[in-house]
Amino acid sequence: MPGRNALTIIDTRTPNPKSFIQGATGDWEVIIGMEVHAQVTSESKLFSGSSTLFGNPPNANVSFVDAAMPGMLPVINEECVRQAVRTGLGLKAQINKRSIFDRKNYFYPDLPQGYQISQYKDPIVGEGKVLLDMGDETIEIGIERLHLEQDAGKSIHDQHPSMSFVDLNRSGVALMEIVSKPDLRSSDEAKAYLSKLRTILRYLGTCDGNMEQGSMRADINVSVRKPGGAFGTRCEIKNVNSMRFAGQAIEFEARRQIDILESGGTIDQETRLYDPKTGETRSMRSKEEAHDYRYFPDPDLLPLEFDDAFIAMLAEGLPELPDEKKARFVRDYGVTPYDAMVLTLEKESGDYFEAVAKGRDGKLAANWMINELFGRLNKEGKSLAESPVDAGQLGAIVDLIGSGAISGKIGKDLFEIVWTEGGDPARIVDERGMKQVTDTGAIEKIIDEIIAANPDQVEKVKAKPTMIGWFVGQAMKVSGGKANPQALNALMKQKLGIE
Repeated sequence: MPGRNALTIIDTRTPNPKSFIQGATGDWEVIIGMEVHAQVTSESKLFSGSSTLFGNPPNANVSFVDAAMPGMLPVINEECVRQAVRTGLGLKAQINKRSIFDRKNYFYPDLPQGYQISQYKDPIVGEGKVLLDMGDETIEIGIERLHLEQDAGKSIHDQHPSMSFVDLNRSGVALMEIVSKPDLRSSDEAKAYLSKLRTILRYLGTCDGNMEQGSMRADINVSVRKPGGAFGTRCEIKNVNSMRFAGQAIEFEARRQIDILESGGTIDQETRLYDPKTGETRSMRSKEEAHDYRYFPDPDLLPLEFDDAFIAMLAEGLPELPDEKKARFVRDYGVTPYDAMVLTLEKESGDYFEAVAKGRDGKLAANWMINELFGRLNKEGKSLAESPVDAGQLGAIVDLIGSGAISGKIGKDLFEIVWTEGGDPARIVDERGMKQVTDTGAIEKIIDEIIAANPDQVEKVKAKPTMIGWFVGQAMKVSGGKANPQALNALMKQKLGIE
């Protein structure tokens, strides 16, 4: 991330007391910026034709270019360029029609070339933004830049007591490094940012966002300051591969820095690692600056150039993105902004909802999808793709409830049957006699029997009308939950003489 302490960094956020951290000397504000490394969705690597398939045996996806054999020259993968531009457009960012690949020089055993091909002063994508839904407010997080670079391999240290192994399968895999501005002010905002960024990438199809496989990971820059003061010295937490871990790492690191400053110490600018077993960050090395990497333009690669027509062609093919889809769900289906946000977290869930809600009560469809379907999927650890209840079946349940054929309570029983046994909901209702009782004569008979059997309760409800719920509950029990609630309430009040 560009140096936060540089004079060009402008603080655009107004301090929010809700996000302050209390210390012994008063309130502190945490300042967070992120560098997210997102693996580009592409069948081959950035500068070679090697496969990017995850899970292959070690060193199976390695060409002469990836292994840095003498005389091997990189050749740019045009699909990776397209994916980077599409991502930039999805982030509402400036697309730079001319960008330059640089060599970033450093040594690691799993970096065969002794340098990484990256972009420094002239990235492919410039400034953009990501909008976060944070309860009662929407927060805009600035994007500083997006650049393309190649990944390193992987060093493995736990397979032998005296040797380390190197797997070059990831060496040369295309990454988009998406650098935020230091606009995040809490661990909750940081987690929401990672979630929203992953959602955008998945909608675009430019990265699968699988953090557990390493195809999306974050370097997190954390510093603290007195509210509204100058930026403090930052520490970078490397390679965080979980949103939960990101939140925990930020909270620990912010508290660590506050404790040091309040005891009269100073913060060393350094790179740290987060240990999820201890919940702590630990020092890894002093933080490098740009001059430490000795950047210079890669002599084997010409500047990357394209025109407005190329950008326009990619823009035309973009899908509807989550912010636009959310606004449309609120407008067209009448759902709340929160429900629309939940329904659009994944493209698949938005598509499923539209299949359920089309031509139906959107609010009712959203309620059943979020509370019943998502609730059951979460309970059983299933994804939406694994749901035994498809959109057609859930839509049929919504139809039955909306028409008054069944009550909400019966709907839950019906959902359970469809979940475990499958079948057509309307046919199940007919064959098992689950239809709601709307015959006022039958409901009236049930009410009369309950009133006759409970004279003491009748006197109590006349003195305290709110006790009518007891009678309604008894009537629903007798009817097996099939009595129409509206008709039951109206008749019960009439019989008991309650206004």
